[in-house]
Amino acid sequence: MSTPSDDDASRIPPRPPLPPRTGESAPARTGDNLQAQFRAKKAELETHVSHARDQLDQANERIKERTGRDLVVAIGVGLLIGGVILASLLFAKWSFVVIGLAIILLAVWELVLALRSGGRKVDLWPQLVLGALLAAGGYFADPWLTWVMLFVAVFGVVVWRLVSQMIAKDGRTYGDVLTDAMAGGFIQVYVPFLGALVLMLLRQPRGEWWVLSLIVVVVAADTCAYASGLLFGRGGRHPMAPRVSPKKTWEGFAGAVLGSLVAGALVGVYLLGVPWWAGVILGAGLVASATIGDLGESLLKRDLGIKDMSSWLPGHGGLLDRLDSMLPSAVIALALYFLLTPLAAA
Repeated sequence: MSTPSDDDASRIPPRPPLPPRTGESAPARTGDNLQAQFRAKKAELETHVSHARDQLDQANERIKERTGRDLVVAIGVGLLIGGVILASLLFAKWSFVVIGLAIILLAVWELVLALRSGGRKVDLWPQLVLGALLAAGGYFADPWLTWVMLFVAVFGVVVWRLVSQMIAKDGRTYGDVLTDAMAGGFIQVYVPFLGALVLMLLRQPRGEWWVLSLIVVVVAADTCAYASGLLFGRGGRHPMAPRVSPKKTWEGFAGAVLGSLVAGALVGVYLLGVPWWAGVILGAGLVASATIGDLGESLLKRDLGIKDMSSWLPGHGGLLDRLDSMLPSAVIALALYFLLTPLAAA
């Protein structure tokens, strides 16, 4: 048998490399690729999130410069309060009564402090005690007793102020004393009495849905007015009442009207069970009362020389800065309840 020579051996091609074993190298490289892709996607997502956050912060700062409000904080506080109120209306009327009375008394306290900062002498504890009785009467007493209690509350705070002034003898003029007494009576009408009308509406059959509709329509009007004013009323192009509230424009009012009419039609059909046109009537009435209430509070703050009633609600100001549209609207909502409820029954 012959043996291969060196020349024959050089002609033999080299042995090809063995394929990698299954489950060792290839999967390791695949796993590395997956991890690298995951890290790349994560880094890309973080970049997008950071960019979006920067854009949101810049937009929030621009809005804050123009309106003096922190939009992100305001939305968070609004959602928290709205969630509590919504839960109380949907699950237990009595809990909304408790929340409502607490809000009314805090608003009375806030208004007393604001008036005192403007130089008025207002007695806190008579306002709180009589205000609590007046507001609670809206839910627990007959309607005629609420009117009687309104007279008692106004008479009580006025007499208390006059007697306190006679005892103090601090040299205030008759004009100042009369203004102090009128300011005390105004508090009882503006906050506890209008709050009592909200609770009076609540006690009616399906009243919780009417109170919820009142809140939805007024909030929609305020939100749409704010958004429309920012988008179309920049620079105060067409101010509504420049001497009362320079930042309120007709562009914002147009947004409020549109938002309230749409919201009124929706809550009328889906919450109150009335025809859509009846919901539009509700929206029109509430946007009118909300606008009047908003301008009225702006006039009061301008007279007192303050921007907000207080700083209790971050991003919003004070309680009355949120209730200024709601309280006067209770009159319209209660009247329309009796006018439009028969349509739901039909």
